[in-house]
Amino acid sequence: MDEETLQQIEQIIGYKFSNRNLLTRAFTHSSAADNRLLSNERLEFLGDSILAVVICQILFERFPGYLEGDLTKIKSMLVSRSTCAQVAGQLGLQKFLKVGKGLASDRALSGSLAAGLLEAIIAAIYIDSGFGAARSFILRTFAPSIDQADAEQAQGNFKSLLQQYAQQQFNATPIYELLDEKGPDHDKCFESQVVVADRHFLSAWGRNKKEAEQKAAFNALVELGVLESTLPENKKSELVD
Repeated sequence: MDEETLQQIEQIIGYKFSNRNLLTRAFTHSSAADNRLLSNERLEFLGDSILAVVICQILFERFPGYLEGDLTKIKSMLVSRSTCAQVAGQLGLQKFLKVGKGLASDRALSGSLAAGLLEAIIAAIYIDSGFGAARSFILRTFAPSIDQADAEQAQGNFKSLLQQYAQQQFNATPIYELLDEKGPDHDKCFESQVVVADRHFLSAWGRNKKEAEQKAAFNALVELGVLESTLPENKKSELVD
């Protein structure tokens, strides 16, 4: 890569390398390398793990009210190949990737190659300056994706949303009470109510206990003014833990 291209890349990613060879290697696909050890494959391997650690730490610190299952779902979305490719595409990095002639198509560059490139850049920054620099890059570039993933997760998981809100506003954890159950064993329905800081909210019925608790959490969020009172019927039937 020439000096002008290297400077352009550094400006885009917001990081200046001490070792420019790392940057060049990060942008060299195996199809364009004389030796695969000189491509970005090893950097991609390392970057994948660094990204996972940083994302896990960010989610752990940012969402104290989310349980392990909720955090895992969001993490899986964020470290996926599609999200990494999307981030690389938003930065416009794939146009600098050096690939063999057979891979030089828009479709190839916007998919797994772009995802691998982003992971290679993360590893290159980590090797060049350490964990802090890599973490800063990930925080900066993944911030919109983190917000979006959280919104998608919270939209269908009212228990998590209520737990986070209750802890922040009342320093309390929601308690779910089973009030009633009806029907034969093979087709029961359940009524649940949620209590937050000694305040009882409108109960709800569900086809199972989890659904009833989700609907009860939704009722509480509506009463608290966190959510609007209208909820499409298809969403009511999709509430899961």
